Amino acid sequence: MSEKPWDGRFQESTDKAVEAFSSSIQVDRRLYKQDIAGSVAHCRMLAKQGIITHDEAEQMVRGLEKIRQDIEDGCFAYSDSLEDIHMHIESALTRDIGEVAKKLHTARSRNDQVALDIRLYLKEVSADVIAALSELQKILVTLAEKHQDRVMAGYTHLQRAQPVLLSHHLLAYYEMFKRDRERFEDGLKRIDVMPLGSAALAGTTYPIDRHETARLLGFSRVSANSMDSVSDRDFIIEFTAAASLCMMHFSRLSEELILWSSSEFGFIVIADAFTTGSSIMPQKKNPDIPELVRGKTGRVYGNLMALLTLMKSLPMAYNRDMQEDKPPLFDTVDTLLACLDIYCRMMPNITFNEKTMARATETGFINATDLADYLAAKGLPFRDAHGVVGRAVAFALSQNKELQDLSVSDLQTFSPLIEGDVYQVLATRTIIDRRTSFGGTAGPCVAEALLAARRELGMD
Repeated sequence: MSEKPWDGRFQESTDKAVEAFSSSIQVDRRLYKQDIAGSVAHCRMLAKQGIITHDEAEQMVRGLEKIRQDIEDGCFAYSDSLEDIHMHIESALTRDIGEVAKKLHTARSRNDQVALDIRLYLKEVSADVIAALSELQKILVTLAEKHQDRVMAGYTHLQRAQPVLLSHHLLAYYEMFKRDRERFEDGLKRIDVMPLGSAALAGTTYPIDRHETARLLGFSRVSANSMDSVSDRDFIIEFTAAASLCMMHFSRLSEELILWSSSEFGFIVIADAFTTGSSIMPQKKNPDIPELVRGKTGRVYGNLMALLTLMKSLPMAYNRDMQEDKPPLFDTVDTLLACLDIYCRMMPNITFNEKTMARATETGFINATDLADYLAAKGLPFRDAHGVVGRAVAFALSQNKELQDLSVSDLQTFSPLIEGDVYQVLATRTIIDRRTSFGGTAGPCVAEALLAARRELGMD
């Protein structure tokens, strides 16, 4: 029978089908760097505590570094019979340096080992995601500054609602991705907990120093309960939940880019390098990148549901079910980082059709609220003003006109309070400039928001 670290009480070899079914090496092999880093720190701690000798520790460290290099050079062999990356590395170390390698697993279990590997992995990934989100925010700020004074129609229910600055609209996504970045930053607090030394579930009898291991690995805290340490996957679920929210924001942005690039809107042109054509219709230029990102949102949601379902009824402590946490996690990481990368490349290569966007503010009674505000400022209760403007809109529709196209006499049939100064109030630029409440779309408000964003991102 093939030698396994747990086969002492077994009388027959593991069925090959069982080995293939239970193997996770094709998934968890990407954790090799974290697994080796954890093993190096663990053996150094064991030596410091006198559990193994310093010479033994140095032999193991050199052997582990060689294995890392072999893996990176592509000359490391994998086999289902060794199940996972932990057993592969330990087996290779034993083959390379002999019996001393068998001391490496002293005072630990694969249960706390894999928990450590995933935490180390997610610390690195979270930093990458945070950096990519910061870069995307900078791109949005730069675009907003470039188009700071350009006007467009703001929408509710996908109907023209009120005019806004294009920069204000772009900064709305800046705020969304800011919340995403903050969620990943906050999640790091719960990822940055060192579980090694919890062993299988109950701790260990050896005089280890878990805080020394944490120091060597750069963790800020050590887990407080050994059972929770090996069975906790909250931090994975939290990361995937944050990723799901981030993908939802990407999907909303994608939807707008898809709409805006259509002939019906004509607000933007996405660079040819980020679009594709049709195999049958020569005129087509399809916004495939936003469409794919919108579609990939669903798989990240599915990964979150898979993880929640995986963990929802597991008793304490470790269960083999938890081997299934890595496929949805890794897929989420790969998907999110790919979407961040492609959007950071695509967004600067979008051209805004400013004249088309401005024309959209001239129709659709986009100034109706301001006519109601005009009447309210003259003493008419807003609810009554709302009714007056509604009737004026109905009349304008019957005449195939906009509110600003109606004469003063026409408008006065609905309220004698309306005078010749109303046309300035109904002008797009005036509508925007008057929205000076904090967070509003007025130019000075947007300029202040841009300055704040630049400070937050260290762009100054």
